[in-house]
Amino acid sequence: MDATMARPRVGLFVTCLVDLFRPVVGFAAVKLIEDSGCTVEVPMAQTCCGQPAYNSGDRLDTRRIAENTIRAFEDYDYVVAPSGSCAGMLKKHYPGLFKGDPRWETRAAAFAAKVHELVTFLTDVRGVTDTGADHHGSVTYHDSCSGLRELGIRDQPRALLAKVDGLTLNELQDADVCCGFGGTFCVKYSDISNAIVSQKTEKIAASGAGTLLAGDLGCLMNMAGKLKRQGSAVESRHVAEVLAGMTDGPPIGGAG
Repeated sequence: MDATMARPRVGLFVTCLVDLFRPVVGFAAVKLIEDSGCTVEVPMAQTCCGQPAYNSGDRLDTRRIAENTIRAFEDYDYVVAPSGSCAGMLKKHYPGLFKGDPRWETRAAAFAAKVHELVTFLTDVRGVTDTGADHHGSVTYHDSCSGLRELGIRDQPRALLAKVDGLTLNELQDADVCCGFGGTFCVKYSDISNAIVSQKTEKIAASGAGTLLAGDLGCLMNMAGKLKRQGSAVESRHVAEVLAGMTDGPPIGGAG
């Protein structure tokens, strides 16, 4: 049998922000997953994970979105997203949407069991310990709320970053504190959001790192925007870009 036929099939859930604002994260995710021994496909039927509607209390539209997502990814061995926030929605909240529904409850549970955030898929499922990347410079890492609290993502990205040749990790004080984005929170409570991200950028500057990394693009866009408005030279990138060695392009938000 052709060796490629035995490779697990991964459906990449690209996420809205990656698709619209930072496609390189999607390409980096494909490279990392393929390098781990899997084949990757991007189902064209996928849309948003439904989180904005869910957080706004619109369960009917969230269910419709979830049904579409489950159908689109049902035939894959794994579903991987380069976002702790979106992966948390798919894995932790989809099953609850269909609880007690005889048509969908089992399907939703089976789908959720296959969902993984990108870095944890590499480390915890595929056993990756070194992506073979190099990045000469200092970085600091922000733990996104959803990834950390819903999925337990903390040690996995740090373990992979520790093997990146030339990279120095300067730990961020209060790395586990919210950046102020929170999806619709930053729109509903913009003043509070701005106060929170202002405190975060103070800690980023104090780390002395040249690059800010995280696993969620929403957090990164929020912090990168604030850093740029402050005139900071700190660059912001998704952790997948560094792990895949795909940092030739401009950082998030353009030059600092």
